[in-house]
Amino acid sequence: MCPPTTSTSENNNDHLVQSSDPNHPANLIPALCAKFWTLGWVTGTGGGASIRSDDLVYLAPSGVQKELMKPEDIYVLSLAAQAQSLDKRQRVYLRSPANFKPSQCTPLFLAAFTKRNAGCCIHTHSHWAVLVTLILETQGSKEFLINNIEQIKGFGKGFGKSGNLGYHDTLRIPVIENTAHEEDLTEFLEEAMDQYPDTYAVLVRRHGVYVWGENVHKAKTMCESLDYLFQLAVEMKQLGLPWVTDIEPTIPTRK
Repeated sequence: MCPPTTSTSENNNDHLVQSSDPNHPANLIPALCAKFWTLGWVTGTGGGASIRSDDLVYLAPSGVQKELMKPEDIYVLSLAAQAQSLDKRQRVYLRSPANFKPSQCTPLFLAAFTKRNAGCCIHTHSHWAVLVTLILETQGSKEFLINNIEQIKGFGKGFGKSGNLGYHDTLRIPVIENTAHEEDLTEFLEEAMDQYPDTYAVLVRRHGVYVWGENVHKAKTMCESLDYLFQLAVEMKQLGLPWVTDIEPTIPTRK
């Protein structure tokens, strides 16, 4: 059941999603989701994306075909207004589309913005992400670990830290258990953020993954890098290759 919502103006603040700038959040979210659809990340209306611009948060709605989404389908809310609300499930939207419902991903996106000061959060139903959680389930593990793979360089060192991880570093992604209603994942995602302060992603068992970054470019880069690593990990498992190896850094010598 979606939380109750209200709009704060009679004209619905449609100007918030009207812009000729392709980099405006209301234009970027449909464009990104259309690309994600081609990758199989948001099929069957699943998954989504949200972008924060200062205090304004732009969100894809629930139940929309992501490859057909338009700017007028986007929800907009004030981040500060949510922080001040006593009832976290009673969200006030500055702008609401006429024919859709708010996404149950909304409180999880908000967690990335409030706890990590993220500028963008992406949620995919990538089958590689799901397969990795199933492999980890057979091992009784609640974290994905991989190292000594070049693509790890696509990830930042952690919130508030400068620079990216190196080739020899170990990438750690926590796994939380799925729930019947997506918004009920929020407290578990926030707990995972606290336990893994340097992570930019959280896997959801048998469901998918949430990935965030300080801006759209970094969130997209890490989401793509992570999906590459998930696919690689599944194929490595099929070949009997370990995800974590003891490869010592080598220092090249000049002749």
